Amino acid sequence: MKKTVATLADGRELIYYDSGDDTVRTAVDPRPLTPVVSRSEIRRDALTGDDVAVASHRQARTYLPPADACPLCPSRDGRESEVPEESYEVVVFENRFPSLSGGVGRCEVVCFTDDHTASFADLTEERVALVLDAWTDRTATLSALPGVEQVYCFENRGQEIGVTLPHAHGQIYAFPYVAPRTAAMRRRVDEHRAETGRNLFDDVVARERADGERVVLETEHWIAFVPYAAHWPYEVHLHPKRRVPDLLALDGAARTEFAQVYLELLRRFDRIFGPDEPPTPYIAAWHQAPFTDGRREDFGLHLELFTVRRASGKLKYLAGTESGMGAFMNDVRPEDAARRLREVASA
Repeated sequence: MKKTVATLADGRELIYYDSGDDTVRTAVDPRPLTPVVSRSEIRRDALTGDDVAVASHRQARTYLPPADACPLCPSRDGRESEVPEESYEVVVFENRFPSLSGGVGRCEVVCFTDDHTASFADLTEERVALVLDAWTDRTATLSALPGVEQVYCFENRGQEIGVTLPHAHGQIYAFPYVAPRTAAMRRRVDEHRAETGRNLFDDVVARERADGERVVLETEHWIAFVPYAAHWPYEVHLHPKRRVPDLLALDGAARTEFAQVYLELLRRFDRIFGPDEPPTPYIAAWHQAPFTDGRREDFGLHLELFTVRRASGKLKYLAGTESGMGAFMNDVRPEDAARRLREVASA
């Protein structure tokens, strides 16, 4: 992998990740940009203890532009974008409209391909491996920034999820706090250790392997299953079989096998509802241990993949119980979801 660091016209950092060591990146951003004033603030919810980012400047961010004005496509044919080069493999840059900024974290955009019409599932295994290298490199870099406690790599796909740019991309958030879901997992890990003397992530994976009914696929180094108490209609958790706290700790064998496993899961998601259904909207979320946690070796890196589509033409809305009380009601039995995801396996 070759990494090339550049600067956009308004001072934001941009990083190219290329598979070939001989790739040269020299294009300069010609746009007359002025720095965006983006001062986020973190406020603490007194009743729950949750941290909330207030970022009112994001109201002006780009919203569903036409294809010929996509800011994530490369700059070519007389059109200037966020990426000055005429082509690219994987590129990462600071978000122009970040949720976290001004010394309270950082937000980055990750473009997986310069093909405007492609999705992550269309990538080659070699390109997915390069994306994994980029995620890992950014995790290492961002975790070293002052005040950063947790690095979160994720992808949103589909307007139903709230995506405002259809070009295949993800984001990376460097949180100045531990996100609520991670904090809850960490508490459960500690409670389980105190109750049993064992690791919670190890026991969850062992239980799913022993039961087998919710396992979607299993390889030498990875296992994917629908969790016993899934929140979402179709939800899969992907774990490396050797527990590690973060992407940096994945060994070479697991990294090599990841691309094949992840692409298979994404392609199955697109087949859940049949060939006539539009692409399945989803969120893919990497869960890594906080970098300020002295107990981080007990945390288990994993990826959670889920969709808000519960049936053909029907969405799972977070209504009164979920949005108001955080009490999830699942419309699909996890065992049925796992069975369907096994049925649509690639031939």
